[in-house]
Amino acid sequence: MPEYWYNFLGDLPAHLPQVRDSGSPSAAEVSAKVRPRALAAQNNPSERWVAVPEQVGERLRQCGRPTPLHRAHQLEKHLGTAARIYLKREDVLPTGSFKLNTAIAQAFYAAQEGRTTLVTETGAGQWGMSVALAAQMFGLDAEIFMVRCSLEQKPYRRHYMELLGARVRPSPSPHTEIGRRILERSSDHPGSLGTAISDAIQHALDRPSAAYLSGSGMTHVYLHQTLLGLEVEAQLRENHGETLGVAGRGDHLIACSGGGSNLCGLMGPYLRARADGADLRLLAAESTAAPRLTAGTYTYGRADLGGFTPEVLGYSMGEDFVPPPVHVGGLRNHHSSAIVSLLRREGVLDAVAFEQRTALEAGRLLLRTEGLLLAPEASHAVAAALEVVAKADAQNLEPVIVVLASGSGHLDLQGYHEVLRDA
Repeated sequence: MPEYWYNFLGDLPAHLPQVRDSGSPSAAEVSAKVRPRALAAQNNPSERWVAVPEQVGERLRQCGRPTPLHRAHQLEKHLGTAARIYLKREDVLPTGSFKLNTAIAQAFYAAQEGRTTLVTETGAGQWGMSVALAAQMFGLDAEIFMVRCSLEQKPYRRHYMELLGARVRPSPSPHTEIGRRILERSSDHPGSLGTAISDAIQHALDRPSAAYLSGSGMTHVYLHQTLLGLEVEAQLRENHGETLGVAGRGDHLIACSGGGSNLCGLMGPYLRARADGADLRLLAAESTAAPRLTAGTYTYGRADLGGFTPEVLGYSMGEDFVPPPVHVGGLRNHHSSAIVSLLRREGVLDAVAFEQRTALEAGRLLLRTEGLLLAPEASHAVAAALEVVAKADAQNLEPVIVVLASGSGHLDLQGYHEVLRDA
């Protein structure tokens, strides 16, 4: 496992646009109150390599890092392709997703600062599960606001969190002022990450000993997730004799795109090589339920509905956009992060969007060939890989394709059943 996180901010193709912060209190004041100071510092670290604290490294190794890089031989055989397809297996971690990589780090820094309670939001539940487990590791309480439609679709993720002692509430929540306002306007609101972020931040503001943690969208989260790309680079070289970016081969890194943390964690360590001339394509797979990168407008907007976060320049569906309650809770964002949007705007990152049925059909194919059941979000990345393979075969290319298997689908079986039962 890498002993350092990689700060890729200096490798971005352009400077990040300035944020707008006109709230009262300002988003900066809110953040200073609810976030651990070490995490705020890691939003713009001065060093290129940031040391992973020893206790964080120990816990990550205990949970199974480094995770395997799996060559999908049976999928390749089924497709009849000369492409070499690799899956970065984050689904093997105890909470079934890559989210544990930053949850452990953030919980550690919160405990170091003397915070007693972790407060956060969660979409499909993988992030909430990871925070609940990380809280137990460092002797902290956890309070989690889960998007209402996902809470109803995926009750077993709630059960997991509650087994760890976490308190789980639906969002929009009657326990917060912003939640009550949303419910007054729409009593059957399915919830979104925008509502859940608002609920969680307001709840944390009312509790001085609480720390609010973000599962995505923040630079410090992307920093912690660079373990993904760093491990892939070493595993390809040392275990498989591969190097990404060979000219004319059509190599790809592919990840689903919700808040951007799995995507930036995988691709961030490769931005320098790409800028130096490596022939490497970066591809984001999103949901047609919230197609920000493929159909959104490049504009200023907030991640939440309560005005607690700053306005950042990114691809957006608009703050009033309510994504339909599809079974891809981690991709139901209305606004993309500044970094992901900048990569898209500058032509570094390509993007495709899939209907959930197409994505889950790709997930089913992976199960039938490799025996791996991925979360609906990760299955979008598999669907993107299938398109890349088809185009490569048509052009007689033999690319190396790395797909981030960001989460397990074993607690998403109901969703798979409902979408694919007639197919």
